Amino acid sequence: MPEHGLKHWWGTPLTGLAGGYLASLIGWPLPWMVGSLLAIILVRCLTPWQLQEIPGGRKCGQWIVGIAIGLHFTPMVMEQVLAHFWLILAGALLTSASSIISVWLMRKSGEDRATAFFSSMPGGSGEMVNLGARNGAVLSRVAAGQSLRVLTVVLSVPAAFRYLLGEGAPALQAAPVNYYWLALLFPAGAFIAWIWQRLRQPNPWLFGPLLVSASVSIAWDLHISLPEGSSQIAQWLIGSGLGCHFNRAFFRRAPSFIGRTLLGTAMTMLIAGLCAAGLSSMTHLDFRSMTLGMMPGGIAEMSLTAEMLQLSVPLVTALQVMRLLFVLFLAEPLFKYWMRKTSL
Repeated sequence: MPEHGLKHWWGTPLTGLAGGYLASLIGWPLPWMVGSLLAIILVRCLTPWQLQEIPGGRKCGQWIVGIAIGLHFTPMVMEQVLAHFWLILAGALLTSASSIISVWLMRKSGEDRATAFFSSMPGGSGEMVNLGARNGAVLSRVAAGQSLRVLTVVLSVPAAFRYLLGEGAPALQAAPVNYYWLALLFPAGAFIAWIWQRLRQPNPWLFGPLLVSASVSIAWDLHISLPEGSSQIAQWLIGSGLGCHFNRAFFRRAPSFIGRTLLGTAMTMLIAGLCAAGLSSMTHLDFRSMTLGMMPGGIAEMSLTAEMLQLSVPLVTALQVMRLLFVLFLAEPLFKYWMRKTSL
């Protein structure tokens, strides 16, 4: 790493650690993610010090989270998830469709169609920026809308769930740590992530390790977990990376756009909660897990929240992954259909 590069990011992990530690002292939910995220945003907004993202830091955090999520999948859990496949499909579709409200709000503020559409879709930031670039969107607005949506969900959902809905039933016994299996899973997950990245697929450093870990866990019926502190490290790395997307100029730029993004995100979250309540009432699935799975946040962030609250991580992950697939495969065709229909 060049010396000038180190000068720009060496303070990032230290600031993130300080923020995570303070958040853990006050008992804030998901403290090492939320604390590091807020600490870095405050430094970047209140001081001239523009901390930069740790090279590969967020990828490393996603790598850890991917392995951890996969270990929650067992044959019994997978049977339960597959038994409710159509419910998961409906939940993901409803969450994706609710983003129409955000598109409408953006259009009311004068945004062009492409920018309004791709900044509002609940997909990955990088993927939506790429789709927006192909369709003439203002990329800075798309990236800002996506980043602000994830920020809003990360800051509000874990706290709301803990203090309003409570935690899930505690596990009877913590799963043991098996270092032999982990010595296999981590390198294999990194290798698949590298291939996934070379193929230009979405979220490679989350999906690659998750696929490896879940496949091995199901095939060998593993009941193991990561060492103590792994979740906190992943939270710290992901939170520190997210925080580097925001600075004073970001919040000063187009306050109307930011306000409508926040309003649209809040309405989407409300619709997700109402839909989750309806779907949960028709089944025996946990309302909290259904709601968290339908939140328009990132897969890694929502899965970490589910793990912290001792909810069904596989159900939350399945809903989040299904929604992402809907958005990735249907967003561009739907946008082009919208453009054709209105041009007639």
